[in-house]
Amino acid sequence: MSSEQPLAPRRRGRPARDIEGYGQTREALVRAGVVALTSKGFTATGIDEILRGVGVPKGSFYHYFGSKEAYGAELIDRYAEYFARRLDGFLLDESQAPLQRLRNFTGDAQTAMARHGFERGCLVGNLGQEMGALPEAFRQRLMDIFDDWQARTAQCLAAAQAAGELSPAADVARLAAYFWMGWEGAVLRAKLERRAAPLQLFADVFFAGLPR
Repeated sequence: MSSEQPLAPRRRGRPARDIEGYGQTREALVRAGVVALTSKGFTATGIDEILRGVGVPKGSFYHYFGSKEAYGAELIDRYAEYFARRLDGFLLDESQAPLQRLRNFTGDAQTAMARHGFERGCLVGNLGQEMGALPEAFRQRLMDIFDDWQARTAQCLAAAQAAGELSPAADVARLAAYFWMGWEGAVLRAKLERRAAPLQLFADVFFAGLPR
């Protein structure tokens, strides 16, 4: 629940961006929305529910976002930024061998999902599953994010090739695409079963099957 002071009433239009608390409230709405979308998805997420959780009066949503679609786009972008930093934290860690970096990412993901009782998954994966009910504008953005994750993973796999951990003949781009297709499925299954076994199974099979 927000501890901010209520915004000063205005006669018309959106509140000025320099009003004290505007930025903090908007940020709180974004954070709450990301949590909701990792848990339930876009169509099942009610704006009123988020507003209550943040402590924003009903009807004030459009002071911060022009529409639910604009809000959803902001949440996608914010999650993409967060997850890119998280991936880089593992995949660019030169203190670890390249394949171990990717293993560390999968292990940390298992720990994170368990910490939240396997109720939260991947925001991008969740939205991809409900694309038929979402604004068409989301489609390309979600595809671009997956492409970005795959490119970062391919770079790590290329480093594994340079280190002699992976066959020089391996197609790292295809392996990276396969990893994310399978990993997203494993995340969904882990949420369904509420246990880490699907994540561990996919990781074990992926790493065992890499060409050496």
